[in-house]
Amino acid sequence: MVKCMEDNQMIDFQKDWKLITVFFSAENLCSSCASTHQDNCSLESMERLTRVLDFLYQKIPKAFVNLVDSTEFRIFSLSHSDQNKISIASRTPCNCVDKDSKLDDIILRWSYQSDLEKLLKSGRYDVRDDFTIVLQPFLQEINLPHRTGWQVHGTSIPKTAEEITEEECSALGVGLWNNMVEPVGQKEHYHYAELLQAQCPSQEYPYLFTYRNSNYSSSSWTSEPEALSEERSYGTSIPCFDRNPSNTVPVSVHNLRPADIKVIGALGDSLTAGNGAGSKPNDVLDVLTQYRGLSWSIGGDENITTVTTLANILREFNPSLQGYSIGKGDQDSSNAFLNQAVAGAHSENVPSQARRLVDLMQNDTRINFQEDWKLITLFIGGNDLCRFCNDPVHFSPDNFTNNIRIALDILHREVPRAFVNLVTVLHIVTLRDIYQEKNVSCPRLIMRQLCPCVLNYDDNSTETKMLESFNRRYQEETYRLVESGRYDTKEDFTVVVQPFLQRVTVPKTEEGMPDSSYFAPDCFHFHQKAHSQAARALWNNMLEPLGNKTDAHFLETAITLKCPSQIESFLRTYRNSNYTYPNQTTPDNHGSQLLCEDRAPSSSSPTSVHALKPADVQVIAALGDSLTAGNGIGAEPNDIVDMNTEYRGLAWSIGGDASLKNVTTLPNILREFNLNLTGYSTGTGGASEPNAFLNQAVPGAVAEKLPDQVRALVRLMKSDPRIDFNTDWKIITVLIGANDLCNYCKDPNYYSAVNFTSRIQEALDILHAEVPRALVNLVEVMDLLPLRQMFLDNQVQCPTHLTGDLCSCVLPVTEGSQELVMVMEATRAYQNSTRKLVESGRYDTQENFTVVLQPFFRNTKIPLLQDGRADISFLAPDCFHLSQKSQSQLSRTLWNTMLQPVGEKMDFFDPKANITLNCPTPHKPFLGTYRNSNYTYPPLEPTNKPIQNWGSDLSCPAQTPSEGVPTSVHKLRPTDIKIVAALGDSLTTAVGAKATSVDDLQTAWRGLSWSIGGDGNLETHTTLPNILKKFNPELFGFSTGTEKETAGFNSAVGGAKANNMSTQARELVELMKGSLKINFKEDWKLITLFIGGNDLCHYCSDKETHSVENYVKHLQDTLDILYRELPRAFVNLVEIIEMAGLRQIERETSGCVIPGTTLCPCFLTPQESSPELQETKIINKDFQIKSMLMANTGRYAQREDFTVVVQPFFRNTIIPLDNNGKPDLSFFSMDCFHFTERGHAEMAIALWNNMLEPVGQKQSYNNFTHDRSKLKCPTPENPFLFTSRNSGLQNTTPAVGAGDPSVPYWAVILAAIAGVLVGSVFVGVLMSRKLKKHQQARNKATEVNLTAL
Repeated sequence: MVKCMEDNQMIDFQKDWKLITVFFSAENLCSSCASTHQDNCSLESMERLTRVLDFLYQKIPKAFVNLVDSTEFRIFSLSHSDQNKISIASRTPCNCVDKDSKLDDIILRWSYQSDLEKLLKSGRYDVRDDFTIVLQPFLQEINLPHRTGWQVHGTSIPKTAEEITEEECSALGVGLWNNMVEPVGQKEHYHYAELLQAQCPSQEYPYLFTYRNSNYSSSSWTSEPEALSEERSYGTSIPCFDRNPSNTVPVSVHNLRPADIKVIGALGDSLTAGNGAGSKPNDVLDVLTQYRGLSWSIGGDENITTVTTLANILREFNPSLQGYSIGKGDQDSSNAFLNQAVAGAHSENVPSQARRLVDLMQNDTRINFQEDWKLITLFIGGNDLCRFCNDPVHFSPDNFTNNIRIALDILHREVPRAFVNLVTVLHIVTLRDIYQEKNVSCPRLIMRQLCPCVLNYDDNSTETKMLESFNRRYQEETYRLVESGRYDTKEDFTVVVQPFLQRVTVPKTEEGMPDSSYFAPDCFHFHQKAHSQAARALWNNMLEPLGNKTDAHFLETAITLKCPSQIESFLRTYRNSNYTYPNQTTPDNHGSQLLCEDRAPSSSSPTSVHALKPADVQVIAALGDSLTAGNGIGAEPNDIVDMNTEYRGLAWSIGGDASLKNVTTLPNILREFNLNLTGYSTGTGGASEPNAFLNQAVPGAVAEKLPDQVRALVRLMKSDPRIDFNTDWKIITVLIGANDLCNYCKDPNYYSAVNFTSRIQEALDILHAEVPRALVNLVEVMDLLPLRQMFLDNQVQCPTHLTGDLCSCVLPVTEGSQELVMVMEATRAYQNSTRKLVESGRYDTQENFTVVLQPFFRNTKIPLLQDGRADISFLAPDCFHLSQKSQSQLSRTLWNTMLQPVGEKMDFFDPKANITLNCPTPHKPFLGTYRNSNYTYPPLEPTNKPIQNWGSDLSCPAQTPSEGVPTSVHKLRPTDIKIVAALGDSLTTAVGAKATSVDDLQTAWRGLSWSIGGDGNLETHTTLPNILKKFNPELFGFSTGTEKETAGFNSAVGGAKANNMSTQARELVELMKGSLKINFKEDWKLITLFIGGNDLCHYCSDKETHSVENYVKHLQDTLDILYRELPRAFVNLVEIIEMAGLRQIERETSGCVIPGTTLCPCFLTPQESSPELQETKIINKDFQIKSMLMANTGRYAQREDFTVVVQPFFRNTIIPLDNNGKPDLSFFSMDCFHFTERGHAEMAIALWNNMLEPVGQKQSYNNFTHDRSKLKCPTPENPFLFTSRNSGLQNTTPAVGAGDPSVPYWAVILAAIAGVLVGSVFVGVLMSRKLKKHQQARNKATEVNLTAL
């Protein structure tokens, strides 16, 4: 820059005044190392900047230098761009392990800026009269105007620096200018809430402001001489004489003395980590140091005479206390021990802290995990409140409480002998007192950045009122959680709320000013002085009875430690305080009474499943979805968040919490017969948790996932030492299908009864083949339709806004709608098909295995109150899952049904019925099976009826054409189509469709062609025109027969490639223009274009001619002709078929009359895994993707009466298999390359269904299963053929001006690309499902979570 100035002839370098702006960033490469390399990082950064400023000072005369702090600007410019990856990668020279935090960044940047201010105010650059440097702070707290984008530090930002608009650049320019004409010390940090007005120099102050002409002296904060280190002791004396433990180790937490505590732990944030607790005054950078040894709840530095902490108090009662932290360091340092608090943590981070704490206690040899009494203090929430205004939903009181609950649940479930202090979040609003007091020296920029939602708003602002509300609700919900009694179910565990910070105020001096000596140098964290007071207050709270705890300590007043008394010697709990939680009612008893006298097992272990008594059962297991996982069983009414909790210990078929006296489940019933039963689940958690044991149900599971659950179950049973896999008798209960029904209307083919039953069969086949000595309860799928009543009754308080998430095909659909009828029929089909599967005798080939159908869900009754309203006490808070009340009834029903003979089993479920547990009788002592019930399965109907033809049935409601002929293609109904046409190759001319000899292979059966054939009618031949004739019998243009003269508007030519398409398009246009039977301008036309197979098959012979670019160009030329010449046209662009499947046909069949290598050499000749084959597969996919991108550029969207829609059903092609797992040649002609009439029918069905699916949601595979009812119907809500616009992916009107569309076609492209990716995965699932009947290996399918749980 200097050289340019010196060399430029237009500049008088010595005489001209120069204005130079230098941007610098305090965000430095060492921020990751903040806590360990503080001084070095700051020093290195300052040295670099100082060298630059020194150079300018030495070299440039007559210069005014603006120094602009662009830290915030740089951070948000990188935070969400690819540059962020570079920034992160560039931090590696610091050799740090991703330990940087918000606190690190804020403190380091402030320290850097503070050092810079000191440098400038030192006068280093003010010795000369013709040079100065002035810090301009206008970017320090930037917030660009009118920007919608990501949120970073509460600021709305652009994606990248390049995207900043001209308007925003102007705003930044004005901000810099205004800073230049503002005195030093009064310069604004502009927030750009609205566009700024440029200020003018005044007559009184006409100059650009410098430090000298601003008469500026350092602020009280920076100029204040560093305070002398005040060596003080924060010790305490213990006035307690009785410091003895209990005579024997107590077994109850309600009889726990302080001296009984052997282990101490803590969870939380920087206030528990001890940030800045030992920092000297004004040493802001040292706030990054975590003084864990001084931490109020767990620090163990020195002893009680010099350092007051809870741990040091307890060490006076038990000098052998373990777990306290000492010295400095983060949570991973060895001296942190059981202080697992993490600086900057929010409530959502506490569960992971709890998990780590448990692991540490279990693995440390100094701790007897089972026997030692533990005291754990949890304090969190300040950071949540400091950030709540950025995302009130994320930091809502409900989510805060849910995070606390998850952490406490872990401790409750896994930690024996524990007393947990849950300290309420402090009254954080009082932080404003010290921030607003100008006479108190505090780094307010740091304070604002650490806690913007508390400090950035006025006292009476909406945000401040909302903060106070959140603060109060955090505290109230904490109480409510504990007072629910959730953590008082075990004798050796409790959680006690300690409220000493609930109404805390900022400590004051004698003069009534906020006393900053209680705070670390950032005026935000606690100094050791405050830590000491917090420790005293917590200790006293622990000894105060519930209902009488102090909740408003004044930290500036002396707090004398209390002592346990002889009468009240225990740490206070609800029980030893004789305290009854407010509004707590006696929980419902969900237990049962079993009056069976004969509970003995068989005299010797039975060898037959048909002679199995309840007491013979030694192992119990379960498979299924959220109903078996136990979602929400124990949730409080209206606690919708708790629906995520899996109460597996209460689950009807597998839970083992408590005993039958309190909890009715199938295992608890069986344990009355056999106390050694194993396999049941307890507590809460996911399927992978140890306490889930053999409950392998997964929330959201569909039938397609059931085989995976079976495999996991078998692995567990084989490997667990508690189970003798070959000898023990097992009961396995299977319930699945609700999620399939909830999604049935979205894809009736995928969720068809045939597919549902095949998945059940696969799962049962695995059990049958691998599990000896097992009785499988197959529970029929639940009839979900009665649950609609819950959401239709306005008097019932159910979360209607969740119906679409819970069960979109049942709960929100209109009464009497087609979707509802479909689900009703599917439910019966599911039930009937599973019954037929069991009654086939398939699982009765071994003496030690059977499957018994339990049909009680066939008819479900909704429980009603006396006034006729639904009784939601039987349901969980989402009104969809079952509460413990219903689960108990379900357990009783299942048990009774298991004892009933086959053929006499209960086929209804009434939750309100008075169900008593039945008993085995001397005459019927066994669990009921088909054989011991003397039941004969009814004969099965023959399944292989000959198929007469490949027609389809279509029973759509009466379809009326548009009131007038539509002028917009986006409002085109099937009834409006008057003309059909097609372009393509031999797959469109239908070569070989009915070939029975080699001579027939050259015949084009155009009348059977999938996209243009019109032979017969839909009932006998499924083609697109035959479907359309159901809507408009006057349809014209379709082909019939095999002769060219009856080809109609089928312009396809056998052997054609993409470069022939423009010729076919011109011929088609001329044919239409010359036809006297159509109105060329007025009639709506449907044209289907399908080409590319021959290009791919010969790609390797001429890669240039058949390149992706040329393929797309030829398609574009063809579409350009149609777009230019044809009025009122809807064009189907069918994606090229995925050709790789042809290799399977060539490899596994021998009946092809023409070698495949002749027909398609480039796909069928290369060796498997060869580079040539991989290249061709990539080209295949590129043909699909790039043709789709071309069609969706908006090139064909400028006319209201024309569109091109990509139909992707061939994107992922599944080769159909026969019963032997070989390619099913009934779909292929004699050359194994072209399609038979059956194949054409499947293509027609897939094309028609694609046309009725929204763009972005189209099925991208073809399901080759014969079903005459696979055709979809237009709906009243969506009566039109789908285009990008009426799918919601474009603007509602076409752009004006050719070639420059204004509509966001990126949305269409994005949706389509997503379709490619999702379709690939989804078809992987379908393909593997077809193959797994014949192969052991199976790729893992994508997770399908259909209940939003």
